[in-house]
Amino acid sequence: MRRFVLNSDPMQNDPGRWGHSLANLAELWVAALDAAQARSVVEVGAYAGDTTRILLDWAAGAGARVVAIDPEPQAELERLGQEHPDLQLIRATSLRALAELEPCDAVILDGDHNYHTVSEELRLLEQRGSQLPLVICHDACWPHGRRDAYYDIEQIPAERRQPTVELGHLFPGDPGIHDGGLLFFHHRLAVREGGPGNGVLTAIEDFVHARPELELAVVPAFFGLAVVWPRSAAYAPELAAALAPYREHPVIARLEANRVLNLARWEAERSRVERERQRLQARGDTASELLARLLASRALTVASWLSRLHRRGAPAISKEEIRRALES
Repeated sequence: MRRFVLNSDPMQNDPGRWGHSLANLAELWVAALDAAQARSVVEVGAYAGDTTRILLDWAAGAGARVVAIDPEPQAELERLGQEHPDLQLIRATSLRALAELEPCDAVILDGDHNYHTVSEELRLLEQRGSQLPLVICHDACWPHGRRDAYYDIEQIPAERRQPTVELGHLFPGDPGIHDGGLLFFHHRLAVREGGPGNGVLTAIEDFVHARPELELAVVPAFFGLAVVWPRSAAYAPELAAALAPYREHPVIARLEANRVLNLARWEAERSRVERERQRLQARGDTASELLARLLASRALTVASWLSRLHRRGAPAISKEEIRRALES
């Protein structure tokens, strides 16, 4: 198997460095494509083309063709289509496009992250060929593994929708809507995490459990990678071996849990400081405004940490002291 080298920064379009792009897991899903010797790959949810660009780089060496599906492709993806005439760009929802598409060797699912859509995508793929193609699915872990999100809730049958909130923060360990954490502003969120008919991984598990001929592997990194393939496929042993070092690995799972917890904490603190800044700005208190800006400064965070190390105890000045001064 040839070794794939990622030549781009997966976070170049990720200013908050959430690690939201499937590009962060490129070495793994490219290895899966190579193991399956895929020569036709369909990407669902291409959006701005971060993953598409990597797919095209891989396809140039593998002799494969790439199809990208997105109902609202961003300008970057449109430009990518102009730069690569061999890229087939389909401007449609996944369920409409997959119902008409020719059978393919592999599919990457990274579109609408809810139980209904993922279940229907898998059903359509199963119907299009003699056996299910290799399926690579993103967002199989927190937060969407067990919680639906809807880009266009009107596309989902009413009986298959979870109760939703239009705008909400999510925090690891809180099955509801939190008062701070990661803010998902571009789609509606299920009010609660867990339960039947809720989430990407739930949809995949239900589909696979009803079909003993299929295998499922989950890599718990960067919001989760799920890979599904037929056990009878000629490539199955090689694919299983390629995923084995990462599959449901407890250390990787702990690293991801720590990553999302600290990411949510940082976003919650940033939101709180911004609310405080706006409150003080409305009050017109110059001294308080300066303190609020200092509180938001990363330099103060580093200085407090260094001071704590030097003094082997409480820092010379702490963020908590500044907060008390602002509240007084």
